[in-house]
Amino acid sequence: MKHDLESSRVAGRSPAGRPLRIALFSGNYDCVRDGANRALNRLVAYLLDRAGMAVRIYSPTAPTKAFESIGDIVSVRSASIPGRPEYRLALGFTGAARADLEAFAPDIVHLSAPDILGRQAQKYARAAGIPVVASLHTRFETYPEYYHLGFLRRPMEAYLRRFYGDADHILLPTPPILDEFAALYGRDNVSIWSRGVDRTAFHPALRSDAFRARLGYAPGDVVPLFFGRLVLEKGLGVFADAIEALRARGYNVRPMIVGEGPARDWLARRLPNVAFLGHLAGADLGCAVASADILVNPSVTEAFGNVNLEAMASGIGVVSADVPSASSLIVHGGTGLLVPPHDAAAYADAIAQLIDEPAQLAVLRRAAAAAADRYCWDDILAGVAALYGRLAGTATVAALARVA
Repeated sequence: MKHDLESSRVAGRSPAGRPLRIALFSGNYDCVRDGANRALNRLVAYLLDRAGMAVRIYSPTAPTKAFESIGDIVSVRSASIPGRPEYRLALGFTGAARADLEAFAPDIVHLSAPDILGRQAQKYARAAGIPVVASLHTRFETYPEYYHLGFLRRPMEAYLRRFYGDADHILLPTPPILDEFAALYGRDNVSIWSRGVDRTAFHPALRSDAFRARLGYAPGDVVPLFFGRLVLEKGLGVFADAIEALRARGYNVRPMIVGEGPARDWLARRLPNVAFLGHLAGADLGCAVASADILVNPSVTEAFGNVNLEAMASGIGVVSADVPSASSLIVHGGTGLLVPPHDAAAYADAIAQLIDEPAQLAVLRRAAAAAADRYCWDDILAGVAALYGRLAGTATVAALARVA
């Protein structure tokens, strides 16, 4: 099977002539507004509205949704994570969820999280002969170091190898990560599911001098931006260290922070004189991102890096950790700057370079906005739908062969 998904439209029909049925298992489908959940919601909307498929989502749910979600959700038993109440932890594939899945009779089971729910659903699907697709959204193996639990990394990596190894097909967000997984599981068993960007929501035309003035920025100020969940694993420590290093060198930078999370107070104590905008959405979000000048993204946990793409689409410079999620999007020196992960001094050097060379920053901004035009959601999601159709067809042929 090709590792680049086809972008042709599919009818969404099973070999039996009815609409394909997709069971999607998620860790937090609408509990947290992050890039992974937004991508899954876009996929479900595409499958329902454009591909003519039936979709059922199995996920923990919270008392209050983080955003308006798409599709028919079956709530599974879960508990909030201590210290991180916005996240829900599924407690397993319950009998009620299993009965619902059996009644739904899916053609494909899609697992988006390697949690206990996903693992148990995977075992059920394999025993039932249902093709299993697993998609990678987060590099969970990087999390322990941010919470002084480094000893957990190796057992976590071993578990993840088993989880992805037991899938029939794996969807990876970038070519470097695809190559990594192809070496482990075979190139025929992996494909790229990239991400798109909404060019009406993120665009250079949304930049607003009036917005900047309301926040106290002068016309000539170069504004660094942190955009994302305010949690330690997003690299907040490196971000704070880089800004402090710039200030120590005499750069009077006042960052703009777009996002919310449990580490907000920690960051406020580390970095005085910062514009905290909290959680933004819609036109307010697009205006804020486009009105900054340089996204600083020190995170190494993303599998794709939606904030990098959204910043590029907004026409601002990007200084990002040189990890596969970023290097697949950014051409160093062409559409942004890539720096060694965890190296706060390197971030400070890169930001200072762009502040000191406004002509270079302007070139990067224009090139980044142009590069973002290649990431069209419809073409990307059509490829996932096409993969479902191929796997369902293969499964049906195999089942008929067994009966014969």
